[in-house]
Amino acid sequence: MISLQSYHTFSLPSGCESLIVIEDPKELVQLNYDQAFFLLGEGSNTIFLEDYAGVVIKLATSGVNIEARDDHYLIRAAAGENWHQLVLTLLEQGIGGLENLALIPGTVGAAPVQNIGAYGVEVSQYITAVTGFDITQGHFTTLSSTECQFGYRDSVFKHRLKDKFIITEVTFALPICWQPKLSYGPLQNLSGAATAKDVCDAVIAIRNSKLPDPCKLANAGSFFKNPIVDKAFAVQLQSMFPDMPVFKVDENSVKLAAGWLIDKAGLKGCQRGTIRVYEQQALVLVHEGGSSGADLKQLVSHIQRTVWQKFAVKLEHEVRLIAKQGECQLQSVECHENI
Repeated sequence: MISLQSYHTFSLPSGCESLIVIEDPKELVQLNYDQAFFLLGEGSNTIFLEDYAGVVIKLATSGVNIEARDDHYLIRAAAGENWHQLVLTLLEQGIGGLENLALIPGTVGAAPVQNIGAYGVEVSQYITAVTGFDITQGHFTTLSSTECQFGYRDSVFKHRLKDKFIITEVTFALPICWQPKLSYGPLQNLSGAATAKDVCDAVIAIRNSKLPDPCKLANAGSFFKNPIVDKAFAVQLQSMFPDMPVFKVDENSVKLAAGWLIDKAGLKGCQRGTIRVYEQQALVLVHEGGSSGADLKQLVSHIQRTVWQKFAVKLEHEVRLIAKQGECQLQSVECHENI
């Protein structure tokens, strides 16, 4: 059994039967996909709850190609590239657009799967194509942005193409005539004259003030999705909790702040084993070391149940949780029965 504790940033004791590191996409053609497998990037949005009964395929491909077009830059980045480093590399070349997504952990290949987003920007706004190995067809193919079926922290890679498509390259179109996106949260304090680097620096400062460094304190970043609810229901909640923040999604629905809900439910510092709700940002769970997947599941269930009892809002975890037989979803039974 190969230890996976150092391969995911939450660092729970876990292992797998086999670990294959891919440095050249062509190697994907030769693998046996009849056995159980799990695709892994940097493990920053993945937690292994226990030993995984299968093969872990870790993508470690690299390379970034930049091409200037009439009104945009065309960027092709290998799936194994570090996301934050790509943002910095582009800024060094004077190319903005992804700065609101700075310091999000993980790889380029993981970005479209989760449709990562922060501070008013989602990566799907800039993705034009995703290339990968189609396991069913046995060859490489390219999907358009539309074919990726992007949604809030969602994509076709979490549904129809889950375990059937291995992303090897992502193509972005970033505008030559760049404009800052400053509508979200603390970024509103920046002036309209802010440069892309100014925005990036601000995002990094904000994230560093709220989120622990996984190299110093094990965590998997934002653990829960911000729930999307009916606008009328949100109005009812705001009548009881006037300071509750809401963010418009469309004419009929709004997004709530999961961290605020957890905080107001009195759960900051709540702990099971050595896993607890982070005191500086309730959206984050941290692991001091020595705990198990069972401890994490107990804490998650308690958080979901408590938030449901106080707000009648169901929390779903954003982090991918991997058990012995593969990915699983945790949801408090009490929440499920009441919805």
